Amino acid sequence: MKLLKRFIVILIVLVVVLAAGAYMLPRNVSVARSITINATPEIVFPLVNSLQEGQKWSPWLSLDPDVTLVFSGPESGVGNQLEWSSDHPNVGNGKQVITASEQNKLVATDLDFGDMGTARAALRLDPAGTGTKVTWSFETDMGMNPMGRWMGLMMDRWVGGDYEKGLANLKALAEGG
Repeated sequence: MKLLKRFIVILIVLVVVLAAGAYMLPRNVSVARSITINATPEIVFPLVNSLQEGQKWSPWLSLDPDVTLVFSGPESGVGNQLEWSSDHPNVGNGKQVITASEQNKLVATDLDFGDMGTARAALRLDPAGTGTKVTWSFETDMGMNPMGRWMGLMMDRWVGGDYEKGLANLKALAEGG
């Protein structure tokens, strides 16, 4: 009986320490990856300024051939919107809308993952010699949820690899003409 009480006390202390420790972790999480593409910003920009074009290089949409995509708004630029739904756990459901578009320089989007939260993403294009350095970034607020704060520690590993795949796909598409 003493052993059981000791175990319960240790478990309670551990839970309290983990919960309290979560609030010492960063609330805001960001991830960024870059690649240099051997194509001018004028060639790359149309591929990132349209969510319809984005499906050609997305690292997630190819995971589920049965994903449902619904586009609305203009075909490119601010207001271009994509809603997706999938039973695949790495694709899920959500909505993305372009919120800022600066010709040959920047495309910013808001993401809504429903119960999973919201985030902002951006694709910045910078001239790099005869090519373009593309930086894809992601920012989200993990809020006051202690579990979310701990998950924030893994966000770079989870999202970063997918961003690297997507940028490689974008590079192949842009360089392939």
